[in-house]
Amino acid sequence: MAKEKKLVEDITSMDVDFAQWYTDVVKKAELIDYTSVKGCMAIKPAGYAIWENIQKELDRRFKETGVENVYLPIFIPESLLQKEKDHVEGFAPEVAWVTHGGTEELQERLCVRPTSETLFCDFYANDIHSYRDLPKVYNQWCSVVRWEKTTRPFLRSREFLWQEGHTAHATAEEAEARTVQMLNLYADFCEEVLAIPVIKGQKTDKEKFAGAESTYTIESLMHDGKALQSGTSHNFGDGFARAFNIQYTDKDNQLKYVHQTSWGMTTRMIGAIIMVHGDDSGLVLPPRIAPVQTVIIPIAQHKEGVLEKAYELRDRLAGRFQVKVDDSEKSPGWKFAEQEIKGVPTRIEIGPKDMEAGQAVIVRRDTREKIPVALDELETKLSEVLETMQKDMLERARRHRDEHTYDAVTYEEFVETINTKPGFVRAMWCGDQACEDKIKEDTTATSRCMPFEQHKLSDKCVCCGRPARKLVYWGKAY
Repeated sequence: MAKEKKLVEDITSMDVDFAQWYTDVVKKAELIDYTSVKGCMAIKPAGYAIWENIQKELDRRFKETGVENVYLPIFIPESLLQKEKDHVEGFAPEVAWVTHGGTEELQERLCVRPTSETLFCDFYANDIHSYRDLPKVYNQWCSVVRWEKTTRPFLRSREFLWQEGHTAHATAEEAEARTVQMLNLYADFCEEVLAIPVIKGQKTDKEKFAGAESTYTIESLMHDGKALQSGTSHNFGDGFARAFNIQYTDKDNQLKYVHQTSWGMTTRMIGAIIMVHGDDSGLVLPPRIAPVQTVIIPIAQHKEGVLEKAYELRDRLAGRFQVKVDDSEKSPGWKFAEQEIKGVPTRIEIGPKDMEAGQAVIVRRDTREKIPVALDELETKLSEVLETMQKDMLERARRHRDEHTYDAVTYEEFVETINTKPGFVRAMWCGDQACEDKIKEDTTATSRCMPFEQHKLSDKCVCCGRPARKLVYWGKAY
């Protein structure tokens, strides 16, 4: 047992040092490795398999709404980036530039894409001519580069994977409907698949995407009480269209500008899964996103018939579940610890005594509950356990979020709460950026969103005391 204990002791307790716990988990679960490129990570098979499942499920949902996938270049000419003033100013500090091709200096610098609005605009300007060409509802799966000063695996790296949707519509109403539709799609995905509850709302002007008319967001709360922006959807109006001259001839034979949106979700959601569901033994994966849903662990596998039984169960379950057998020569205790660190939702234990009794034992990763099951009922019971676990994980995360969401009416109460009680703080706001700036300066907290579901805590701004316009979720964030 000493080895098994040592395996878990290599993970720092989250209550002792949450940041170190997180780093230990991503390493011990073999999700990533560090590289010789500063600020960039190597995503290992276990980590990439989670991203593949995220990609697969999101892509399915996208296509159900009429989205088509495309791919545009990784390089953006500087002159193209400069066409939208607010956009380029917003990204300028994070842009990586290519200045040479081989040994020759380029006539014009090329930006390594931090996002692709300008490229899509250039593309649409040549591709859209008539109302018959609309809408364009495109998405691309790719990587982007942002030269971050401080990095952390999945949460913030200089290169990361994501999807970016870019759409063009004939009317403002169609663009707004798509913006909201995609935000709701992200929210449903997070709750139904990742078991992560979210707050839906609008970003303030200070926090909205550079160049957007409005930005909608889903915000989630991590175990340590910090917020994580988990997906955004932007309505650009016709601002980019005017900058890039994206016009179409309408049914009335008049030239009009298109209205655009963009929306994205990234590999930071793997970080969210870790920080919402993980524990001191490692990763805990929701069954619907887990690359492996159950591991069959043969007990006393050297004894006659045990390994054969494990393989037989694997073959039975393989049609309905993602299943593996751990037939390594490690001790059962070591196998249990490895399965827990990697977050596999369930394990199935089968040994000589189980075989005699015609049963196996299902063990849940989240609660460690042991459930004896008759072998002829294994498929049915495993399905029930996985569904129950998925629902329980969402409810547990929702309860944690709600228990760490506080209300503040006075500024003294707000500052005290935000500094001593990790979580969301709801408070009223007058709409003045000066109050946002003061709150950030005094507490390091930022406005996370103005929730779509509004109610009044008071009539006054929590910061300045002037008439309040909006209820805002505030929090310290990743």
